Amino acid sequence: MVCGAQLVYAATGASLACSACGKADTAHIHCPNGHYVCEECHGRDVLPLIEQILFTSRSRDPFEIAELAMSLPGLPMLGCEHAYIAGGALMAALRNDGSRDIGDGQIREVLTRTGKQAHGGYCGLSGVCGIAPAIGAVFSVLTGARCGTDEPQHITMEVVIRASRAIADLPGPSCCKAYVRAALAEAVGYLEERLGIALPRGSAVSCTASERHPHGCPGERCPSYAGRGMR
Repeated sequence: MVCGAQLVYAATGASLACSACGKADTAHIHCPNGHYVCEECHGRDVLPLIEQILFTSRSRDPFEIAELAMSLPGLPMLGCEHAYIAGGALMAALRNDGSRDIGDGQIREVLTRTGKQAHGGYCGLSGVCGIAPAIGAVFSVLTGARCGTDEPQHITMEVVIRASRAIADLPGPSCCKAYVRAALAEAVGYLEERLGIALPRGSAVSCTASERHPHGCPGERCPSYAGRGMR
């Protein structure tokens, strides 16, 4: 993101200063020239644009909202900005659906919670993609789940497990955009199954980001490649 060199995805962290803000951090993703951009600076320019879409959209279709956000020209091909898109799009669609008392405050709460657990590269480093807890944050807000609750916490953990399984079942290399689509499909299905909320399931998409994938798009093995769709 600084000099255009191919990024290094390291197995162990290195102490580096963010090239944008100068903050020292333990970095697992950096370039061979020593450039590093911290999590806060990585999506600093595009996150306000994502929020604008979330707060102004009137669509009940979380897939439509997510695809619009993922089409933003400043959005990195990979990165935890996609976690904000997944959770935010689902919560925005629920607000627009009107079946529950949801406003912009609940969307902001989802984004805040997402930021606590969505960290770039940790899908590979710890096995947890930030999109899964973003979906969990939506269900937690909906059900009132918190530590010590019974059924609400069970519902929230179950949807995170389902989202994680859907992500893990996709072909590699990892792709945040495919992860968003797969996790939303699970979330929308579980919303209807468990909470009786029926949101649109979207329509087939034709991914336009294949050539941008730094690790190589899996091509026809991906469910959304060439418009085959995921829903």
